[in-house]
Amino acid sequence: MARPTLFITRLLPQPVMDAIPTHYQMLTEPVDRPATAKELHCGFSQADAVICTLADFIDASLLSCTTKLKIVANYAVGYNNIDLSAAAERGIIVTNTPDVLTDATADLTWALLLAVARRIAEGDAWIRTGNWTGWTPTQMLGADITGKTLGILGMGRIGQAVAQRAAGFRMSVLYAGRHAVSSPPGLSWTRQSLDTVLTHSDFLSLHVPLIDTTHHLIGQRELVRMKPTAFLINTSRGPIIDESALLSALEARTIAGAGLDVYEHEPTITPALRSLPNVVLLPHLGSATLETRVRMGLICLDNIAATLEGRSVPNRVN
Repeated sequence: MARPTLFITRLLPQPVMDAIPTHYQMLTEPVDRPATAKELHCGFSQADAVICTLADFIDASLLSCTTKLKIVANYAVGYNNIDLSAAAERGIIVTNTPDVLTDATADLTWALLLAVARRIAEGDAWIRTGNWTGWTPTQMLGADITGKTLGILGMGRIGQAVAQRAAGFRMSVLYAGRHAVSSPPGLSWTRQSLDTVLTHSDFLSLHVPLIDTTHHLIGQRELVRMKPTAFLINTSRGPIIDESALLSALEARTIAGAGLDVYEHEPTITPALRSLPNVVLLPHLGSATLETRVRMGLICLDNIAATLEGRSVPNRVN
């Protein structure tokens, strides 16, 4: 019996690739670069199942070329890159990879927070120039973290994981979200309005999905409400922040700094951001641990197997 055909838009970690040939026939060997429009069209038109990444724009036009496609397994927890309605109209299941990347992304959020507050990247760069002459009392003074207030926009899985880590720094946690959540035993998380979170937070971390109502959720209006000593951290989606407004706020020191893992026009980055000392920039590393990226791929394969075998699909989003 012929194996189902699988199209993967981009090379995945080797343990995931090793698990594929037993069950599926690969249409093409994926490479480590974005798929071209022609490659996407060929793959979607011939495959029984597709694994795509967040960098692939799966719109109605692309989905209209499918002939036997049953599932698009998105290699991410977010799925704003896929036209869910168009997929549903054609009977194509769309899945994601929730839960598995929660801790990795929460850890990276804290890495950014610590890095920008304590000027880690600046210090590293200075050492590498060979110009450091030794310790002085006023050298590269950063901001305290312990005992400060952490604000979180979006209290889903990742937002809660970030909040739990704040306990180790004895921080107060404020959050704004569509739903109230219960604090774990011994912790106290306070739900407030967006404006209250903005004005009271020393560190503001974004963990909302990218939908119409969160596009440019943080713009000029919101940035001027933040403390001039506050830091903004974004490991969710780039377009949640109006990047031009953020640049102006960083240049004017309306806020103290920012730690960014995602960008409004990714992979293009607003050029002036790269020259600012009060911003730490990462290349979208939120889930980038070997263990997490392998688990994400295996979840995609589990979702595909369930779909093609007619079983309940565990991570269906449409």
